[in-house]
Amino acid sequence: MTIKDFMTFKHRACDELLALAEEAVEKKDFADAEEKYREFKDETLKHFDTEEGYLFPIFEEKTGMTQGPTQVMRMEHTQTRMLFEKLDEAMAHKNSDRFFSLSESMMILLQQHNAKEEQMLYTMMQNVLSEQNDEIVQRLMEYGK
Repeated sequence: MTIKDFMTFKHRACDELLALAEEAVEKKDFADAEEKYREFKDETLKHFDTEEGYLFPIFEEKTGMTQGPTQVMRMEHTQTRMLFEKLDEAMAHKNSDRFFSLSESMMILLQQHNAKEEQMLYTMMQNVLSEQNDEIVQRLMEYGK
């Protein structure tokens, strides 16, 4: 498995968790929705932490690029974290209309973010870090457990 494949798989898993949370909110099953939303949030934030705490620094050290794509991704992670705060509030108040409005914004933000990572950044990482691929993927699997 490549670094790009592993990280892309994580994106898809988070997308699925958001869809499950939305389905539960649609059914007005807020106990299940809360559980699914928390899982989505936790996995997304763990993914960000893996990138920011491990993967981005390796790439930056190898390339010397600290003001490029990783900086943009960190800014988008910050935007996503702020959106989570609003989603937390909507979930706490069981406000399904607000939740859906915010979850749609979240989905759009993450789709655009993930596309940039998958099409550009992960490809760059794969090229630059290919000699360390197996070691890095192993560390990614273990990171944040």
